Amino acid sequence: MDTTASNVNVAQVKYKKKRDLKAVGPITEFIFHIVMALVGIFCIIPFVFIVIVSFSSEDSIKKIGYAFKPLAWSLDAYKAVFQGVGKMLVSSYMNSFYITIVGTVISLIVTILFAYALYRQDFKYRNFMALFSYFTMIFGGGLVPTFIVCKQLLHLGDSLWAVIIPPLLSPFFIIMMRTFFQTSVPEELIEAASIDGSGEYRTLLQIVLPISKPGIATVSLLTALNYWNDWYLSLLYIKDKTKYPLQYLLMSMQNDVDFIKKNAAMVGAGAQSIMKTLPNLTLRMAMVVFVVVPITFAYPFFQRYIIGGLTVGSVKG
Repeated sequence: MDTTASNVNVAQVKYKKKRDLKAVGPITEFIFHIVMALVGIFCIIPFVFIVIVSFSSEDSIKKIGYAFKPLAWSLDAYKAVFQGVGKMLVSSYMNSFYITIVGTVISLIVTILFAYALYRQDFKYRNFMALFSYFTMIFGGGLVPTFIVCKQLLHLGDSLWAVIIPPLLSPFFIIMMRTFFQTSVPEELIEAASIDGSGEYRTLLQIVLPISKPGIATVSLLTALNYWNDWYLSLLYIKDKTKYPLQYLLMSMQNDVDFIKKNAAMVGAGAQSIMKTLPNLTLRMAMVVFVVVPITFAYPFFQRYIIGGLTVGSVKG
């Protein structure tokens, strides 16, 4: 009995020391909150600055440059966007939302299944599939073979699937997801589930995925950002203007404005005066606002799952 009590006391002392090492004093916690608040402010200031510049007049930027307090406020940049692509703006938003949502869901499913197979030690072809995945990070097929496969073999030309399918599987996200499985899901848990008669898909859906919410949320957010910000694949495959995503539509408009301003000398004097009034610098900032604002609403959604997953992990630990 004395030995048992002694062991319990030793375990309690070790646990108390461990808690003391993790404990943070009120002063340290206050300093940490101040530092994180400053980091948050520094992250928000650039976006606020972009919004202010987008509502500034073009003359103000030419005279005093970018400033938090412009000489004059103006809606010329937003008027130019609505006049130039107003009819196509709504359809472009819908196309971007469709590409981002569908692409993120399918990519996440494929990534989780691939990473889970690499995570399982008893998977027969684990090393081959890992090598097959990592090899593509070092050696790529190039633009021409990719274009031929998408355009001629898969017949994805002038389709939204031409923007969704090529970046569907990322080796980097596979490595990230597999590493998260290895660090968060113990093998003993998988073995216990198999002993209880759980199948592979049930183990993945009901045991592994609930534990892996932080990793899934992180990969989902990064994948959604990749789809939302992509315009290059649209440039290659999409010719129908009704299928333009938002980023490619705004980029095309900006290129048209730059071309008009550079070639203003080739037209008459009356047209030159009109072209000079077209916003250029403020137009770029207005386009950033159109692109950034919708995707910012995704951050609180993913943040909730990240925090929830971390809380579950800390309770179970």
